[in-house]
Amino acid sequence: MTQPTRLAKYLGHAGICSRRQASRLIDSGDVTVNGRPANHIDHVSEQDCIMVMGKPVLGPAKKVLYAYHKPVGVDCKLNPDDPTSLIHHLSTGTRTYPIGRLDKDSRGLLLLTNDGELCQRLIHPDHHVEKEYWVTVDGSLDDKFCQKMASGIVVDGQLTLPCKVSLLSDTQFKIVLKQGLNRQIRKMAKYCGYRVVDLHRVRIASFNLPNTLLESHYHLITPAALKLD
Repeated sequence: MTQPTRLAKYLGHAGICSRRQASRLIDSGDVTVNGRPANHIDHVSEQDCIMVMGKPVLGPAKKVLYAYHKPVGVDCKLNPDDPTSLIHHLSTGTRTYPIGRLDKDSRGLLLLTNDGELCQRLIHPDHHVEKEYWVTVDGSLDDKFCQKMASGIVVDGQLTLPCKVSLLSDTQFKIVLKQGLNRQIRKMAKYCGYRVVDLHRVRIASFNLPNTLLESHYHLITPAALKLD
């Protein structure tokens, strides 16, 4: 029998969602513990009856981590009523959720896990995990563009953090971010007068999208492949 654990952490370990998502579910009244509405200070174990949106939580699941080569057109929101949702493109046998997102019009590396702690380690801004993208735009680029993008641009009222930007060709650049604002790269490029026509994520932390991993395919990896501190 496991020792009692804070509810949000327990749900993360059970592969239901991240701790942040678990907190939202608790706030919305979608979690019960032993027949009563859950609260954030609950400590639970496998001996407790925990329900999330009417379905029982069966206890901690084996932690898994997948690398997925997301194609354009797949939505990372896990909405069973949306035929384009990521949930219809995976058959891992274990419930997983994406670590961060790629918007529907973007492609490339996506990590999926049921490990709430690993998810938090990768998405929390305090950890400054790098994500690398190759981006194609609808016009000719120059060094001034790279300098402007790298120094920070106001997106939705927030100045982006300094980042690494370099040219790959006249119309393509590489950008390495340590934050993940909504549609950040597209909005940054638009501010500079360009429209993104292709956005391809090729790396998260130290893990590069394998050349052998075809679009719409996924495979198991280990957290060690990310080489986190």
